[in-house]
Formats: sequence, C-alpha cells, structure tokens
Amino acid sequence: EDEYTKVVEVIPGGPAFKSGLLKAEDKIIGVGQGEDGEIVDVVGWRINDVVQLIRGPKSTKVRLQIISAADGFNAVAKIITIVREKVKLEEQSAKKQILEIENEGTAYRIGVVSIPSFYIDFEEQRKGIADYKSTTGDVKKILDTLKREQVDGVIVDLRNNGGGSLEEAIKLTGLFIKDGPVVQVRNSDGAVDVGKDPDPGIVYDGPLAILVSRFSASASEIFSGAIQDYERGIVLGEQTFGKGTVQNLIDLNRIMSISGKKMGQVKLTIAKYYRINGGSTQNLGVVPDILFPSPIDPNEFGESAYLSALPWDQIPPTEYEQFGSIKNLIPKLTNRHENRIQSDPEFDYLLELIEEQKAARSKNTVSLNEGVRKKEKEELEEKRFQRENERRKKLGLKLLDKGETPAANDHTQDALLNESGHILADYIALTFG
Repeated sequence: EDEYTKVVEVIPGGPAFKSGLLKAEDKIIGVGQGEDGEIVDVVGWRINDVVQLIRGPKSTKVRLQIISAADGFNAVAKIITIVREKVKLEEQSAKKQILEIENEGTAYRIGVVSIPSFYIDFEEQRKGIADYKSTTGDVKKILDTLKREQVDGVIVDLRNNGGGSLEEAIKLTGLFIKDGPVVQVRNSDGAVDVGKDPDPGIVYDGPLAILVSRFSASASEIFSGAIQDYERGIVLGEQTFGKGTVQNLIDLNRIMSISGKKMGQVKLTIAKYYRINGGSTQNLGVVPDILFPSPIDPNEFGESAYLSALPWDQIPPTEYEQFGSIKNLIPKLTNRHENRIQSDPEFDYLLELIEEQKAARSKNTVSLNEGVRKKEKEELEEKRFQRENERRKKLGLKLLDKGETPAANDHTQDALLNESGHILADYIALTFG
C-alpha cells in the first residue's frame, strides 16, 4: 500500500503474535538478518521479495524496521526482533487464566477464556475422531475446569480474533445458551438460512462477559452478537470490525479459456450474515454494551473504512427467547465503570497513550527541518519517559533511569481485561447481591 509492505493480520499462535511487537496496520520498511545484519530498505519492493527476506530457518532471528500504525503520521521508525518459528495449531488454541479481583470490598475469582481464532481440525473431523480439535471442544474443557475451580464469573476474550469457522461460532454460542438460533445467512438469491445451536444442553450458565476489539471480526461478531441479542452476557470493548459477508472463489478456467492460458480465479460475495435480531454484522459490526476507549478511528480501520464495503442493513428478526435482562443494568454498570477508572493508574496510563496516538494520527503536516524534527522526537521521548515513571511511582515500582528500558515482565498490566473483571463483578453484585 503506497509502496509500503503493510501488515493486514497477525496470525494467532505465530511468532509475531507471541512477541506482541507487531500489529495489524503496521508498515514494514526494512528487514535485517540475525542480531546485527544490515537493515535492507524494502520500501517499493514487490511483496514476494519482502516475504523472502522475512522468512528463514526455524529458531533464527529476523529484525524488522517498522512504522507503528498506532503512532500515526509522525511515527518514528523502530526496529523489533522476532524469533522465527512454525505456526502450530495448538498454539492457536483457547487458553484460560483466573483473575483475582477485589471489588467493593469483596473478593472475586473471574475465569478468562482467551480465543485467538475459531478453529477446527477438518482432517480429524473427516476421519470420525470423536474428540477432534476445535474451538468449542477446547472451550468446553476449559469451562468444566473453571467450574471445578469455582470461579464467580467468566470472561471470553475475543480481542483481535479475526474469525474462522462459522460452524464453531454457532457451536460455541451453544455452550452458553440452552437452544435456539445463532445467526441468519441471506444468500444472493434472497433466501435466508438460520444457523441454530445443535445441542439443547448448556455447559455454563453463570455470569458472563465478552471482550472484543476493533480487530474482532466475522465469526467473533456472530458469537458476540448472539450473546448480546440473547442478553446472555455483557459485551465490552471496542466496536468490532464489521466483516459480515461471505466470499467464494470462482475458478475462471472452468467457464472460459483463451488459447489454453490459465485465467485464474475471482472472489465473489455470495451471502451476508445477520444477527438473530435482524441487523447485519456487516459494516457496523457489534457495538459493545460498554465501550472502552480506543486509539482506533472506525473511519480509518475496519470494514467501514473500505470505499466499496457493502452497507449495513437488516432483515426480519428470527424467533428467539432472551436469557435475561442485562440491558436494564447497563446504565448502573457504566456509571460504576466510569467512576472506577478515574482513580485507576493503569487505566489513566492507557488513556494518556490513546490520546497521544490520536494526536499523532490527526497531525497532517511535518517539518522538513532536521533540527525541528529532532527536537520533536526528543520532546516525545521525554514525555513518554516522565509518564512511565509517573505510572511506576503510583504502582510502587522502581523508577527508570534515562535510557533504561522496562523489563519484559514489567510492562503495563492488561488494564482493559482487569476492568472487564471489575464490571463483571459489579454485575454479579447487582444481580445476585
């Protein structure tokens, strides 16, 4: 894009994903081999040539010079190091952790189920293996474990989950509802198919929250949209991506041929996803019950940023029975959330970072004077240094010296996940006393 190699998606479970250093929309401008290999400028290169530089033997290191999308127009290029590894299916699997939270003087144990993608091992399924690898199978085992560990509530973390198997999105929803429709699919001929929960049982019926981000898409939106429509759980985070269409590849060689030449393929949109309430997930995505602050402008990133994106629309809702009445509690939960984050140093730190990123992206001019640019860079680095030390002071951590980098295990906590735990604790207190 504009002569740059741009990251579209970071594959869950892969080395870039595990490093946490590379994000969607970042631009790669240079590639170096090993610890000290020369950084080769790749601006203007063909994408295949850039990929050849990045790829290499397992366990070796590659250095990428990147421009972070989060830092906006005036971003300073930085170099990151990633250890090359193969992407393994098990590393993309759902994982669990437990948050120990004290909320309003009461201790809560909140189970967290992180799902990086909606996966399924089609080969094992085809062979008839009963316990084939899948999102739903893995999450069911995790939920059974969390129930034995007596958690007070569960958060399903779908941040940056780009989707995957529609079948798994439907089955996963079924773990949290008794039965009923999950998604509607309208085909190009106008016919509507309803995807229903195939299992009348319910694995987990306790307090539930879903955490999403702008890069939660497709199957993630089907799942979180259904949970929201049933009022089965609270949806928290950012407005999702808005990927609500179904594409299929048409082989042109089957319908035309010129002098025996291969004609390639064309991708056609053949269907559109709709929530059970009738609204499409296309373009609009899923709007959380409680929105978290975000550095991402929906007009710049997401389906709505594409000029040719199909618009949001709606069809008649399908019949379904709501699980609860969560919407009545949203104003109270929102009020508690807003009051709490006023005195949360980690959330305050996050808000400052977001405002800095927004200001950087909104800037549409840069000086061509080297001295001015150098001064701006030094001022930005000093501001970030002072802000980091102010955060560390509030948390009782050792202050950094000039030029010192925080230890790998000493970065900011996951403020959004932590706050999600507090909101779920509020919900538990308001609902169950």
